[in-house]
Amino acid sequence: MIKDIKYFGIDISHLVFDITDSDGNYHQFKNNPSGFKKFVKLLNQQSHCVMEATGYYHYQLAYFLLESGIKVSVENPLAVKRFIQMKLSKIKTDKSDSKAICEYAQKVELKQWKGNTKDEMECLQITRALSVYTKQSTMLKNKLHGEDVLGDPSKAVVRSLKRSLKQLEKEMKTLEDKLLVLVKQEHQDLLTRLKTIPGIGPKTSIMLVVLTGGFDRFTSAAELCSYAGLTPVIRQSGSSVKGRPRISKIGNQKLRNLLFMCSFNACKYNKACRDLYERIVAKGKSKKLALIAVCNKLLKQAFAIAKSGLIYDKEYKSTLVRN
Repeated sequence: MIKDIKYFGIDISHLVFDITDSDGNYHQFKNNPSGFKKFVKLLNQQSHCVMEATGYYHYQLAYFLLESGIKVSVENPLAVKRFIQMKLSKIKTDKSDSKAICEYAQKVELKQWKGNTKDEMECLQITRALSVYTKQSTMLKNKLHGEDVLGDPSKAVVRSLKRSLKQLEKEMKTLEDKLLVLVKQEHQDLLTRLKTIPGIGPKTSIMLVVLTGGFDRFTSAAELCSYAGLTPVIRQSGSSVKGRPRISKIGNQKLRNLLFMCSFNACKYNKACRDLYERIVAKGKSKKLALIAVCNKLLKQAFAIAKSGLIYDKEYKSTLVRN
């Protein structure tokens, strides 16, 4: 805990947010602009507000505080949950949670939240919408296949499903075009260089840039792999517990799934990834483990290219060559 800083633990719900500060004072405000303004009156330049990443509910307050010049930290809900469990508390209310978040803030090293630009926010919203549309598209295609299997499908149902699918694909195309324009405005050069990595295509390059914020949020490849939830977790204790290492999965699921899908092509066309895959399989390890290692390799290649301004070259040992 840094002296002279006053911490505010914030527990946010749909309608209200509860606050407990490091002096033990408790307040509750409505989760709307009016409530935000009342809350800010309690703060000064030495205030540090800490909240959990609670889906969408925390965004408006976090950005309001940021624009008001207040320090904000948005913490992983799992870290806060484990902290509360460690206290063996028997009380679970919004008030007790805000108090626990305040205590958590005073015990750990906090990272200041910087938010996203307007274009970054729009890109993230588009990717979420595309994710929903992709699932709906798959459902419609499966339904069409199911109707066809019946042997005598209803023409009205088939026509309806095809119309819906066509409209959905049109909406997806519109959003994909908009996403490409937004990403190119800031990261045209990065997109071009990422596409030189075998196994990473145009759409994957765009998603990598969006999901990592153009790689600007990370200072090392290890930090990026941890963000994607691809770092191994070792489970050993004494001589009796020797669990198999597994990836943490505590990270960005979309990024992890994206890389896993790319790993299949990377094993065919990316020499470094193919050699790594074959080496791991030759040791008797599972193919899935080898593919996860390929995901790590791809992400590290992308990070190196983003940070160095270089392009991929399969002949160079480090897989990079100067422009």
